[in-house]
Amino acid sequence: MAGQRASAESSAHAEEASVPAIDRARLTALLDQERARHRERTPASREAFEAAGHLFGGVPMTWMNKWSGGYPLYLARAHGNRIEDVDGNEYIDFALGDTGAMAGHSPAATVEAVTHRIGVDGGITTMMPSVDAEWVAAELSRRFGLPLWSYSLSATDANRWALRIARMVTGRPMVAAFSYCYHGSVDETFVVTTPEGGTAPRGGNVGPAVPVAQTTRAMEFNDLASVEAALAPGDVAVLVMEPALTNIGIVLPEPGFLEGVRELCTRFGTLLLIDETHTISAGPGGCTAAWGLQPDIFVIGKSIGGGVPTGAYGLTEEVADRVRAHTEADLVDVGGVGGTLAGNVLSTAAMRATLGAVLTDEAFAHMTVLGTAFREGVEATLGEFDVPWSVAQLGARAEYRFCRPAPRTGTESAAAHDDELEEYLHLYMSNRGVLMTPFHNMALMCPATTRADVDLHTMLFRDAVAALVDAR
Repeated sequence: MAGQRASAESSAHAEEASVPAIDRARLTALLDQERARHRERTPASREAFEAAGHLFGGVPMTWMNKWSGGYPLYLARAHGNRIEDVDGNEYIDFALGDTGAMAGHSPAATVEAVTHRIGVDGGITTMMPSVDAEWVAAELSRRFGLPLWSYSLSATDANRWALRIARMVTGRPMVAAFSYCYHGSVDETFVVTTPEGGTAPRGGNVGPAVPVAQTTRAMEFNDLASVEAALAPGDVAVLVMEPALTNIGIVLPEPGFLEGVRELCTRFGTLLLIDETHTISAGPGGCTAAWGLQPDIFVIGKSIGGGVPTGAYGLTEEVADRVRAHTEADLVDVGGVGGTLAGNVLSTAAMRATLGAVLTDEAFAHMTVLGTAFREGVEATLGEFDVPWSVAQLGARAEYRFCRPAPRTGTESAAAHDDELEEYLHLYMSNRGVLMTPFHNMALMCPATTRADVDLHTMLFRDAVAALVDAR
């Protein structure tokens, strides 16, 4: 962590003098070229998208329209960190399902486990547990420290249920969340701060039940004063956070910030919920183990099932005792916590195999080395051409932002967004066989990623930037 923080700090204090401006006319011309190349090389994907008349938005999930170029690439097959589209184009995949495929696509151990579960032992969901569920819970305890666990099918649901539990055990109505955070489609977390330090809804949330300021107080990441202001009234049940912001672009915590958040939560009687759905990239036990964090509630999802839908939340013994004290709460039927398919035997088999044989300590060491090489390759290009961008690393994950210094808060990171630059870089990469996460500029390493894969990105990134600043 010290090296990553030092890297962020060096970027944050880079000099602004003599920084060249991006020529927007040149960017538009280059983007037109990349869009045309995208259309020429992916006609089958375009045809499939245009024929999808029964899908709302033309895609299985409307967020798939975030792919650059006007339509998504259609999948033919995927293995390891390689994807092939329906036009026969192969890609090195740094998107990895936005962490859902952090173990790689169809890792052998996970495939074997779920195939055995379905084909030999039989059963996908039966309303009965298997012994795998306890094994996974024990492994999650070993990695993250919390002793008691319950399952969901996504981190979104785990967060929803955890917030309900927190409100119940504290008797408090409010949630605290950071501006531009992301914890799945959880109404309470779609917040931004106002210039005056108040709470406002994040743009685009669909049909919230109530105005978000009625449920949530927004804070700024890396700003302990805003955290204290949110918690001081004494009515906040739980503060929900990632140890580093990710979905708005990686924003690393400054020294002392996470410790300060823990102290403030303890002082004001607020539970601390840490969501490591993305930040597990920091290591086998995520930031919680790597940085010695002490959550009261913990949420994880996506990655631990090797691509099979999974999620889980963990509780300390103290929180669990407070839950048990509410004998009127219906946790076994209609209390609003749980789902019929959660903890099904297929998901728990997938989690056991993925955690036990794929996302191991050795795999994380390999992935983190490659994450460092990725970041260093980007830094070299930004330094060579004096481009006013920055790059941050969180273990096996790295991401560049269109600003320098590096953003300290979610609000600063959101302000650095540039649709045209993002599309240009995404298409430049995908047109040459490299996939980045469609939402922003994130790259994730998996156990199958190689140094040659990273080096190809480094070369292409340099070429894309050189073309942009007309320095070839």
